[in-house]
Amino acid sequence: MRIGILSFAHYHADFWAEALVEDRRTSLIGLWDDDAQRAMTASGRFDIPQFASIDELLDAVDAVAICSETARHRALIERAIARGRAVLCEKPITTTLDDADAIVGLVGRSAVAFMQSFPKRLDPVNHRLKMILESGELGQIRLVRIRHGHDHGQDPAFTGGWWTDRDLSGGGTLIDEGVHAFDFLRWLFGDPVAVQASLSSSSSSSVEDTAVAIVRWPGGLLAEVATSWSFAAADNSVEVYGTRGSALLSGVDLASGRLSAPPYLRIARTGASAWEPVDVTPSFVSGRFHHAVATAFLDCLSTGAAPPSTAVDGRAALAIVLAAYESARTGEEKRLG
Repeated sequence: MRIGILSFAHYHADFWAEALVEDRRTSLIGLWDDDAQRAMTASGRFDIPQFASIDELLDAVDAVAICSETARHRALIERAIARGRAVLCEKPITTTLDDADAIVGLVGRSAVAFMQSFPKRLDPVNHRLKMILESGELGQIRLVRIRHGHDHGQDPAFTGGWWTDRDLSGGGTLIDEGVHAFDFLRWLFGDPVAVQASLSSSSSSSVEDTAVAIVRWPGGLLAEVATSWSFAAADNSVEVYGTRGSALLSGVDLASGRLSAPPYLRIARTGASAWEPVDVTPSFVSGRFHHAVATAFLDCLSTGAAPPSTAVDGRAALAIVLAAYESARTGEEKRLG
């Protein structure tokens, strides 16, 4: 199986390339990037050739991994699918619903495999949490709190890059980090009905570097999503509160991954005198969180299995993000769907 990478604009491409190079099922044929310095750096690091044009790369591969600036995803996806090449796309799927709808339609009309990158769906600790929730042992879930972020907002290389250019990224931490949380919540609980959000920007950021959103479901479940580029340290990335018990999960984002210690997942039922540890280690801690995305993509291509996350999932998570931005603008809760 021959795979190429379209753009190393997003640093997750480095993790994907490492996984592809290590996997015997595939050959990482090369890369294309519209930034000469990025192309040269990646080519040297992974010992793969640079292709002068997208079409030349597409001629040489069976599939592509797209890690460009978010606003450029649609154009690259269209080029790849037009040539019948399978696609792995970095999150978020794009920056606008018009582009997301176009991608969903294009994928739906084609026979080409498409996987949207949402690595939280692949982490074994999240699968264990999902099993606990589905068992009903925590009762009716009433509140979930997710804190997801990092401290890259203190790094001039990050703040001076495309992530803070709204035209290329679509926004700040809410679309960059919050999209992980919104997809995770959909994966656990289904589609919410409303969202309300507030944003904050420091003097050094042209987009929001901190955001809080409240998401609501039909049965009364509420979720609080807090995301930031300014978390120096953190723990307890996910908190779940039910009528018969609660669960705490740590070590599943950059701010907590290097500081959290076992047990990473623990639960307490009604009347408990101590937390009960669950023996599972997050892939964020083991260091394979983003690598797992490329591996899952290869699994799908090798077996023909459905991808763990689709263009429809990408569009749905983006819709929550954009509704949250609209809520922050108007100061009112925004209905979804």
